[in-house]
Amino acid sequence: MNTPATAVDYWVPALQRGLSVLGMFNAQARSLSITHIAERLGISPSACYRILFTLTEMGYLKKAGQLYELGPQVISDGFSYLASRDIVDIAMPHLNALRDRTSLSAHLSIREQTDSLYLCRAFAAQRLSVNIPIGTRLPCHCTAMGRVLLSGLEDAEMAALYQSVRLDGYAPPAPRTMPELTGLINDDRERGWVLHRSDYSTAIAGGLRDHTGRIIAAINASGPDAVMDGEATQGLLIKEVLQTCAQISRELGFKA
Repeated sequence: MNTPATAVDYWVPALQRGLSVLGMFNAQARSLSITHIAERLGISPSACYRILFTLTEMGYLKKAGQLYELGPQVISDGFSYLASRDIVDIAMPHLNALRDRTSLSAHLSIREQTDSLYLCRAFAAQRLSVNIPIGTRLPCHCTAMGRVLLSGLEDAEMAALYQSVRLDGYAPPAPRTMPELTGLINDDRERGWVLHRSDYSTAIAGGLRDHTGRIIAAINASGPDAVMDGEATQGLLIKEVLQTCAQISRELGFKA
């Protein structure tokens, strides 16, 4: 006769320990030693080393001297959505206010690898409006918010990110070569905002910065070309977007 399985039968100790290690890192504990981690797990340093080695090889941790820190994979994979919840909660009232002031839709996105992932929106209810559904992924180099997110990377980081990505399959005005993309992003970085036109619509985007000054997300105001045409109108909208970016960034801990 088969004995019914219990929760203990399905428990995976190694996985539990690995996730416990990732959970030890927070704003107050950004770097931890192997001794400290082993003590928290209640295992020997040698057993702990195998867990840390695996997490480091997978990119979830990185070694900084004798200490360990969270690695890039925590940000770039599914963890990024969980980490972004505070951003959404902080940004949403400001996006709503931006929409109300401009009568344009406003969106927020983060970068996942070479995609811009849309996390929230404040939808303008006009007949002519831009409405990108939450969860949409668009190539970063083809959108205003995506280009802002790329402007937060160093040239070497961006080159590594795009080393196996073909750019020549995208329609203009998207850059079609790596030098063209690098030059475009360098200009975006110097300017501090991006205006991008596509499919009869225009988007103006700016970056959100955390307490370290790093760009961790982007927002935009977007609408049909007919509504956003003209230098005077665009100048006012750029000012509105950048002001909203500054307000949200301040709440995220950024000090200019």
